[in-house]
Amino acid sequence: MAKKNIAIIGGGASALMLACSLDASKYNISIYEKNAAVGRKFLVAGKGGFNLTHSEDVTQFAERYHPKKFIEPFIEHFSNTDFRNWLTSIGIETYVGSSKRVFPKKGIKPIEVLKAIESQLQKNKASVFYNHTWQGWDNDELLFSHQNELIKIKPDVVVFALGGASWKVTGSDGSWTSYFNEKGIQIKKFYPSNCAYKINWNSAFIKMHQGNALKNCEFTCGNISRKGEAVITEFGIEGSGIYPLSGEIRKQLIRPNISHPELVSGSHEMLKQFQHGGVAKLYIDFKPDLSVDEIKKRIENKGNLSTKDVLEKKINLTSTQVELLKLASSKEEYNDTHFLSQLLKKYPLHIVDFAPIDDAISTVGGLSLEEVNENLEIKKLCNTYVIGEMLDWDAPTGGYLLQACFSMGKFLADKLNVK
Repeated sequence: MAKKNIAIIGGGASALMLACSLDASKYNISIYEKNAAVGRKFLVAGKGGFNLTHSEDVTQFAERYHPKKFIEPFIEHFSNTDFRNWLTSIGIETYVGSSKRVFPKKGIKPIEVLKAIESQLQKNKASVFYNHTWQGWDNDELLFSHQNELIKIKPDVVVFALGGASWKVTGSDGSWTSYFNEKGIQIKKFYPSNCAYKINWNSAFIKMHQGNALKNCEFTCGNISRKGEAVITEFGIEGSGIYPLSGEIRKQLIRPNISHPELVSGSHEMLKQFQHGGVAKLYIDFKPDLSVDEIKKRIENKGNLSTKDVLEKKINLTSTQVELLKLASSKEEYNDTHFLSQLLKKYPLHIVDFAPIDDAISTVGGLSLEEVNENLEIKKLCNTYVIGEMLDWDAPTGGYLLQACFSMGKFLADKLNVK
């Protein structure tokens, strides 16, 4: 039987796993990448510590994704344990950090991981065509621009892995959406995910506390709560405690705007006047391991200490947390034990916007899940598949994003291998 030609458009994590896992005896494998190298976003993700996946039990793993029902089959097919075993098989040893995230063994750089994967591509006889930018379709042919020339190809199978819409420097800019719209394929609007969120801080507060971290807190938006930390920035707030709340924050931010007063953290009266709509409510528990009653008891037993001193010395709040409490209370409220204890456990912040989409770690939106079947094939285009962040799904940081992309690539490869 003659081998089929398969074209993989894009060279990110999901595309690389697909190309490494396809049966080279059945397929002539070609990757078309718009950049001069594959894995650009993969490498950028490694700058802050190369978090490949998470060690969480697989029974809980799928709970981190939205929609769970869509991602779960891929995680079950190629789990975090499977991924670590695969990495070991290509020479990349991993370890579990204190956060339960999985990293390459110390001393292994992100570029070494990428080179190990590229070595697998070569072993699988996959060809990579660099500086090829997809320009849509010309009838039933794929159209690419390369060195000021237009190139047309007509493979037997096409897999799109063009990424989301954040980090344009890596080539992930969402510009592909117009070509799918022309085919009548539904595209959901892109929104930032796992990003910073805007808060209209008091300018004097920012001058003193910008860059300071709120550690060991619990952050709540809607019905979702997560422990972690966040950093105060001039723009607003961001960090590991905030990112998992992205879905709920986004849901509240994109509701139709209702007229509301200018919200500036620091005015308790304004907080009470708050009208919901187009603004997300975020609550912080500064001391999740202490009850309100325990906090009250410590404040009431302050002796000759000032309120500031008892908060810092008996409750172990930072100067930034104390200043936040002052900003959201009047002088009388700040010295009221009951009010202060409640505020410390449920501190309100109002998020008024996302960070720019290009600054986001990931995006939600893209090709509607209704447009693909259970095997990731586009219903309206025979033998045409979509994998990775192009699709409309969401996940927190911590290795979940990469894991889902690798899992989708492996899932589709195994499906195509038996087709």
